[in-house]
Amino acid sequence: MKKSERIQRLDERLRAAGVLHLRDAAEHLAVSEMTVRRDLAASPDLFSYLGGYILPAGGERATTYRLDAELDAHAEAKALAGRAAARLVEPDDTIFIDCGTTTPHMIEHLPVTGRLTVITYAMNIAARVASRPNTSLILLGGLFHASSQTFSGEEGLRSLERLGISKAFISAGGVHAQHGVTCSNFHEVPVKQAVLARAAIAYMVVDSSKMDKIKPAYFARAEQFAGILTELSD
Repeated sequence: MKKSERIQRLDERLRAAGVLHLRDAAEHLAVSEMTVRRDLAASPDLFSYLGGYILPAGGERATTYRLDAELDAHAEAKALAGRAAARLVEPDDTIFIDCGTTTPHMIEHLPVTGRLTVITYAMNIAARVASRPNTSLILLGGLFHASSQTFSGEEGLRSLERLGISKAFISAGGVHAQHGVTCSNFHEVPVKQAVLARAAIAYMVVDSSKMDKIKPAYFARAEQFAGILTELSD
């Protein structure tokens, strides 16, 4: 296969997936990872490469999302959605809590008896969980993204491979019947997808303003979730 054909196929696959691991790209093209790296280097106008993942050019910067700017938007609805999600948590669960401004509202309603374990890659979640009684915290590390207060990279993904997750609570920026579940930041996609693959059961936690919206980074189909928890679920 010629280099131009490989680049075209890689571009088409990336447009469909939103983000690709280097290993998956190499398997898709039936070439070595080094060959894919060379193709990426030759096409900076099409591709970015970050922590083992291929993104659209500028994808790691292609969002105007800032956590601090989103805090007050639909605050009451987010609080109700978070409370509805927390009701599904049992005292001895091992749960994953995603980043964002809706999932933090779960924390104050989580069980304080038993021995709960919370896994997260979000600093704002970790800060709240750290002060709770009878709760163990696992913070996935990597490169820190200040705009979303999250970490990304191979280190966190390797940690996930060694963890069991009874319930996952995933945030989203958009939920669309045709175009699936999306978020604003491409660097969040590998973590969300890895958690969905490992969790015994996964729930989406969003306020209803996210319905029928589309954000740039696709990560799942709505049917991959056991339920969608909004302020209407409370």
